[in-house]
Amino acid sequence: MDNVDIALFDHDRNNTLYFYLLNADEEIYMRYGGRDARSPDSYLNLDSLALAAEKGLALHKQYQAGQLARKSRPKPDSPRNYPMLVERTFKSGACVECHLIGDFQNLHREKDGTLDKLVHLFRSPDIRTLGIELDVPKGLAVKEVSGPAGVAGMRAGDLIRKWEGDTVWTFADMQLRHDKVARTAKQVSVTVERAGELRNLTIALPVRWWFTDTRYRQSSVEPRAYFEDRALTAEEKTKLGLPPDGLASYVKYVSSMAQSVQAHDLKTGDVIVAVDGKDRDVNADTASLYIVLYKTPGDTGTLEVLRDGKRITMPLKTIRMSFRK
Repeated sequence: MDNVDIALFDHDRNNTLYFYLLNADEEIYMRYGGRDARSPDSYLNLDSLALAAEKGLALHKQYQAGQLARKSRPKPDSPRNYPMLVERTFKSGACVECHLIGDFQNLHREKDGTLDKLVHLFRSPDIRTLGIELDVPKGLAVKEVSGPAGVAGMRAGDLIRKWEGDTVWTFADMQLRHDKVARTAKQVSVTVERAGELRNLTIALPVRWWFTDTRYRQSSVEPRAYFEDRALTAEEKTKLGLPPDGLASYVKYVSSMAQSVQAHDLKTGDVIVAVDGKDRDVNADTASLYIVLYKTPGDTGTLEVLRDGKRITMPLKTIRMSFRK
């Protein structure tokens, strides 16, 4: 990626595989790739790749015939514009890899105060949160529908054609466009093709629609606390006398690393009810999410915990993980 225009070739840098279908003028017809937290190849399939290639060739013929509108090109950007990345790669003769670009971009954002974790850390929101399951070999053909997408009128068998008004041909196209939806948005517009007709749908975005499991990313800007938790149900909160809108989470796993680095003294079965005295937050419904959103790696703080019917306070120390370089 040494001399690649990373503004033009814009994608989630933690994708396992990513193709661009473009012409010699570097006008991009479509992308192919994408993944989610389930698997590196959740949306990768030889049949869907063949479909994308066939469509790419058809679009190229339209381009040659002057039937495609020219696309504006974003302001160029280069890996050489990120000094920490230059120090790690160019100066040592090392390879400039995609995941390195994404990580060092975030490190620079953290340094200059422009890091927005909802946008830059929680990349590629999972479309399954909207109730959309794709028939992967068939590209953007909908296999199953539930939740908000079902309420909006989407059906199995629909072909997704536009996302927020932009034409999408592949999952990678759709994932990139969905990632650019404002995190404060309440709805997203989707156009589907059904029985040869286009239908416009408006899908309501659920609370924390942007949330994804970020652990596989091994991001340097994500503070590590080495425990896993889940949000308490309304019934569980009532039983414990906790406010219904409160930040409360059940600790379901504690890594042995927590003790090694003296991160905290949590035990499985603990219920965390506050972080640094905060027991409510508009974005976080668990302690782990609160820590990721509002702590910088290396920060310290306190956890308020219910254990065996008693409320205790314990110190918290977060860790900056050594990114795989």
